[in-house]
Amino acid sequence: MRSTSLRILIGATAVTGVLMTGGPAQAACPVPLEHGHVDVVGLAYEDGSLEIAVHDESGEEEVEYAPEDVLLRALPGAQTTIPADPAYAFLGTSGNPVWILPEVQNPDLLWAGFGAEELESGVLQNDEVDVSFLSVKGPGRLAVYTDDVFGEPETVLVNSGDGLPDTVDLRAGDHTHANWAFSKAGTYTVKVKAAAHLASDGSPVSSRTVTYTFEVQK
Repeated sequence: MRSTSLRILIGATAVTGVLMTGGPAQAACPVPLEHGHVDVVGLAYEDGSLEIAVHDESGEEEVEYAPEDVLLRALPGAQTTIPADPAYAFLGTSGNPVWILPEVQNPDLLWAGFGAEELESGVLQNDEVDVSFLSVKGPGRLAVYTDDVFGEPETVLVNSGDGLPDTVDLRAGDHTHANWAFSKAGTYTVKVKAAAHLASDGSPVSSRTVTYTFEVQK
């Protein structure tokens, strides 16, 4: 089990969209999201519980969905090759294919992020939320990691290849992106849950366990 703090704020990409009222949009069929700015893990605290939603900011206005109501796609253009560099060993064997939704925006691919802007400072202890990746099911493994200023792997946040759960620590106001890497093409389901404690009395609060579906295309 790994617990990792994610503190790389993307100030230039602050949310400017308008959230739809009445909570996440309910889709009759999963809505495919395959390019543009999407906070895959969007956090909020409402009615005594944490909430996780997908914030689609690829259009003129932000749209909020329940994670189960979207299909997150890694298009064929996400495919690359694992470098012959020990720093990338967590992705698998060098020379093998890997599909990466990059930390740095590529307009032709999904720009998958973490957003905690809706969490008000002072509501949760130390303004902290633990986002736990509980399970990954699919043809391969998932790794979520950040790069350093030279474009080399810096922090591995999630790696289903060495066991789960892994926990990403976020703070109220955080907004950041990471690389989401898949070792094989196919469909993945990822279960995630958020947990924290109230600043007022230390009471635990948590979200429901949500399920994401990623479609990695060859």
